[in-house]
Amino acid sequence: MSIWGKVIGGVAGFAIGGPLGALIGAYAGHRVDQSKVVAEIGPAADRVNKQLAFTIAVIVLSAKMAKADGKVTRDEVDAFKSVFHIPPGETNKVGEIFDEARKDSGGFEPYAQQIADLFAREPAVLEELLGGLFHIAKADGQIHPAEMEYLRRVSTIFGFDAHGFERIRASFVDSAASDPYEILGVSKNDSDDAIKKAYRKLIHENHPDKLMAQGLPQEFIDLANEKMAAINGAYDAVKKQRGLH
Repeated sequence: MSIWGKVIGGVAGFAIGGPLGALIGAYAGHRVDQSKVVAEIGPAADRVNKQLAFTIAVIVLSAKMAKADGKVTRDEVDAFKSVFHIPPGETNKVGEIFDEARKDSGGFEPYAQQIADLFAREPAVLEELLGGLFHIAKADGQIHPAEMEYLRRVSTIFGFDAHGFERIRASFVDSAASDPYEILGVSKNDSDDAIKKAYRKLIHENHPDKLMAQGLPQEFIDLANEKMAAINGAYDAVKKQRGLH
């Protein structure tokens, strides 16, 4: 079963709990039984639960962002479906969950905080989630100021400072036109060795296999590959500017 099928089937509501699980529970038409939150234990179960949490967070935070500029465009909806590779047979159900989250009168903060707590030791996974939100925000050709502010606030809850947010933004929003130093999170005044070290650290942290082990579902792996391409492209540009080999 794909990760989307597991979410739609209500599995996540029982495996995760908290505001994310409660929303899925409401969608599934039953209350989340908190006693079952710890029913599945072990590394394999923990990884699946994290994958489910990541996927639900994508839906919920995307829906909440759609309210930021007051409208949901067809481009944004299409971007959501294409970026996250939702199987045709499950598109309508995912759309229903999206609408359930959008109608929820509560703010996005509790959902963002829950996912931040769950992936507190895997910040690269949180970066991928932010990357997905950037994809949706820019789908209509521009990122509305209200959407950018929303993304900035989510980023803060995720534990990224202003410098970190700008690095993530540069990686996912037209990386070819972004400052390569910004993508690498370094300064033009840094030494060659410092830049090489930063590059290697980013490659290690953002490798798709590592991210999957930390909770990134297979269905989202294109995000990780795009991030890797942006990092490699930025480093190549810096090497060319500095005459490095």
